[in-house]
Amino acid sequence: MFKLSSFIKDIALIKRTMMLSTILFGIGILVGWISTDFIEQFINQQIEGIRQISQGLNESENPQWSYFKFIFLNNSIKSVLIIFFGIFLGILPMIFLMVNGMVLGYLVHSLAVQGESMFEVIVKGLLPHGIIEVPAIIIACGFGLRLGTLVWISIGQRNDGKRANLGQQWTYFFKRVGPNVVWIVILLFIAAIIESTVTLWLMQ
Repeated sequence: MFKLSSFIKDIALIKRTMMLSTILFGIGILVGWISTDFIEQFINQQIEGIRQISQGLNESENPQWSYFKFIFLNNSIKSVLIIFFGIFLGILPMIFLMVNGMVLGYLVHSLAVQGESMFEVIVKGLLPHGIIEVPAIIIACGFGLRLGTLVWISIGQRNDGKRANLGQQWTYFFKRVGPNVVWIVILLFIAAIIESTVTLWLMQ
């Protein structure tokens, strides 16, 4: 039930919503990179909130441990919730992907404009933990979009035979959602360890 192979199989079964998640995240990055004044103001509010939290974590007795707790709990709670929030027609996972992509795109572009080394920013600041964290978040949103898709299909389906098959899909989704959540949280746990240790060390 909790086998890694089963988790990989479930990801393969939602390849369409996984592809959509990846595309939405990519669009978000692009929008953040070429942001307008309105979008820039919105993203700056998000970044300012992150800065204030970061300042508080730096002032704690054990900054490294504080960073780990915040990163892990923040990402894990949001990723788990976004799966179940997909029941609202998949709208919230789409917004979540776009906003996170926009913040990332805007931040990288701003640092590039300021003359920061893109090698430092991407290879040292993002890649070590992002190579695990970003896919984990995209996977979570993929499952959220899958849930939203099931809702859409259920609303429009009138054929009794197909509705029976749809019931099986609902049953399978909720049967597998627990183990899949566990694997997503494990990935985010590993990413949080890397971000609060390796990434912090590389960026000092």
